[in-house]
Amino acid sequence: MSESNSVVVAKPIHIVKSNAIRQGAQTSRLSEFIEAFFVRHRDKLVWLHAAMFLLFLAVIAVPLFLPDPPETATPWTHYTSFANYLLWGVWFPLVFLSVIFTGRSWCGIFCPMGAATEWTNKVGLQWQIPRWMRWEGTPAVSFILVTLLGQTLGVRDHADGAAILFGGTMALAIVVGFLYGRKKRAWCRHLCPIGRVLGLYSRLGPVNFEPQVKVPGRDIYSLKGACPTMIDLPFKAESRHCIECFRCVNPGAKGSVRMVFRRLGSEIEEIRSHRANFAEAWMLFLDTGIALGGFLWLILPQYQQMRQAAAEFAIERDWSWLLVPGPSWLMSVHPERAEVFWWLDFVMIVGFMSGFMLAMAVVLGGLTAAAARLSGLCGGDGDLRQRFTELGYQYAPVAMVSLIVGLGSMLFEPLGMTPLGEAGVQGGKVLMFLVGAVWSIWLGERILARQGVPATRRWLPLLPGIVGSAVVGVAWWPAIFGL
Repeated sequence: MSESNSVVVAKPIHIVKSNAIRQGAQTSRLSEFIEAFFVRHRDKLVWLHAAMFLLFLAVIAVPLFLPDPPETATPWTHYTSFANYLLWGVWFPLVFLSVIFTGRSWCGIFCPMGAATEWTNKVGLQWQIPRWMRWEGTPAVSFILVTLLGQTLGVRDHADGAAILFGGTMALAIVVGFLYGRKKRAWCRHLCPIGRVLGLYSRLGPVNFEPQVKVPGRDIYSLKGACPTMIDLPFKAESRHCIECFRCVNPGAKGSVRMVFRRLGSEIEEIRSHRANFAEAWMLFLDTGIALGGFLWLILPQYQQMRQAAAEFAIERDWSWLLVPGPSWLMSVHPERAEVFWWLDFVMIVGFMSGFMLAMAVVLGGLTAAAARLSGLCGGDGDLRQRFTELGYQYAPVAMVSLIVGLGSMLFEPLGMTPLGEAGVQGGKVLMFLVGAVWSIWLGERILARQGVPATRRWLPLLPGIVGSAVVGVAWWPAIFGL
């Protein structure tokens, strides 16, 4: 009888270190190659901006001059359907996904609005940026207002609604660029409804631009220097404002900025060293809620029941102004398509979405406050506000995935045309959401570790974060499986 014994031989430490050094060198060479490419060609980005501007016009403006697509139209049989798919099935979800891999590269390299605001700034009045615009909450207000307007206009269903929303946003970007800042992008830093959201999620990404000689201290807002979004580069400690335009990169200068790769999520894991922002944490809660409300009012029967009750209430009190159509620049008025919104619809949609936004903010804020309190009881350092702000960032992955799954659901439609069918569509959404939820829980554990909570006690302050991710998942359940 023979017996074979298997022996597992551990690799010597020096071999493991050698492999790590080799991988680090390969990553460094890749970042240097990408950096050198964009530095060499950054003067040609203007042509890419011009091409994106023309594409913007083709997607937004051309459908206005075409007949409505028939009900049987697909993106491959009618241009309007094709443009709508490009906007909501490609651009919207992929821009959010891109921050996971390339940060805010969309903003600095591709965005036609950012380029337009900068072009007009060169010939504009260049007034000082007002204090109200520099308020930390301004981007959240911008995102909320644009999201509400998008729903009342029906931008996903009507080409003229999309033209009003995106065309109006482009016009506002041009006006802001003409009025404010000097060789800066005041629009991109302070008012862009999507820019700050992308900036928040860019903290998750592996791409970072960091000063080669860093000055200790906090990030400083500066109207001087090369950065178009007003980053004082030697003090740069966070990625949310960086649009990756490569203007600050000069490989031959010691005081320059360099592009580096980092581990996914590392900035949020160590958010204490990257200027955790109290307003940004609350913006994360509010954005999640407003996006949720924008999806649920369309499909929940409870909304229609509330609308019916509100209509009866208005009739009983002779509030006839609520039962007439509003202006077409504010709400959907399309009698030829059998969709006409009354002022009642406008009030109901805005109220429903705002209610969900506040409810989600209260729930996630309350759970985060509980986690911050438990962290302190379990040995976490810092005061309650600091711990609250840091732990608020743990929801970034699940919130971002929720936006993609709920509002960018057209991204998954091609899966339904494969042998996987509808089950494949649902499976893709479930898998993406589960990845986001697990990642959020992992980030919560890493943040607690940085706060000094012992490993054996982290499970307790981690529980509210797990509940919060589950709440987001349950709320988005109709987006994944339907009712």
